[in-house]
Amino acid sequence: MDFGTALHDILDRPGQDYQDDGEPRRGESPPHLTPTQMKVLRCVYSGLLNKQIAYELGMAEATVKVHMTALMRKLNVRNRTQVAVAAGHLGWHGAAFRGAVD
Repeated sequence: MDFGTALHDILDRPGQDYQDDGEPRRGESPPHLTPTQMKVLRCVYSGLLNKQIAYELGMAEATVKVHMTALMRKLNVRNRTQVAVAAGHLGWHGAAFRGAVD
């Protein structure tokens, strides 16, 4: 199996967190996120840049970067694209996710 096929197989499994070897973690619940982290996550999922998120949420861009680092650690991912994909797979873009930014 080539890398592209393996990646698609992993990303096609909804609602799972993955270990470094690509295997889903068993018996673990989704990570707990603070309300501000949820707001930042919603903005990232919407495609906003850090500067835009900072303006939208009324905080410094450096604060957004701190929240992004925390999100990447909690979601066990390495970049903002993976954060957005994880949000989609975990269902955090749905009804409970709307209204996170008022």
